[in-house]
Amino acid sequence: MFHRMDSPTPFDSDAPVGSKRAIIRYNPDNSAELEMVEATWGSNPRFSDGTSYRFVRSEGKTFPSHRCLMPATEFHMTVKDRRYRVRLDDGNFFYLAGVWEPPMAGYPLAFRIITVAANAEVSRYQDRHGAIILRRQVMQWLSKTDLLETPPARIFVVDEIPNGPRQPALVL
Repeated sequence: MFHRMDSPTPFDSDAPVGSKRAIIRYNPDNSAELEMVEATWGSNPRFSDGTSYRFVRSEGKTFPSHRCLMPATEFHMTVKDRRYRVRLDDGNFFYLAGVWEPPMAGYPLAFRIITVAANAEVSRYQDRHGAIILRRQVMQWLSKTDLLETPPARIFVVDEIPNGPRQPALVL
């Protein structure tokens, strides 16, 4: 089993490709065991014409394997020269749905965030955001239940982040 995550961190969608984050997934060597491992954000560029993709759209996809979760307290977004933080209105932490890729061709274990159409609060700023998995939905998502939908209105609080130094990429 994995240890409970008591202090998830903010997720910055502007963090550079290659940033490291903790993900939760089923252990590929023991499918009954959950594990928390460090992974690189972004797909292997050798297999996509030199581009590393950090996001994957949910529409038309089912993600039957390699599902993972990234714990977060909030996510950040940038619109023009302003930055915003988005958090759940109840203050709880949540997970972003993702898919992981095994290490290959010298590239480390990697993950991408799955996106959905933005909900009412976020759509004023951008048209998509990471798929939100609530704490009570963790096992459903990892056990292949489809939970990829736009969250209802009034679930998020959006606040502007005052100008100042940006949070560096997180390394665990």
